[in-house]
Amino acid sequence: MIELLVEARKEAGVTQVELGKRLGVRQTFVSKFELGERRLDVAEYIDVCRAIGTDPCQIMRAADVR
Repeated sequence: MIELLVEARKEAGVTQVELGKRLGVRQTFVSKFELGERRLDVAEYIDVCRAIGTDPCQIMRAADVR
């Protein structure tokens, strides 16, 4: 699912730095969850999806198909 989230961020043209700013966190937070060094809880996942303009359910459905 994280792989799809990273793809969605890149497709939206949002850098890790910009995503961090939108979330009110440092870029390292974004880097850590994208690399799998940190897990996202459900609320954080939804916040990330909203910050990049993607539907959280769509990412989950796509992950289920893979």
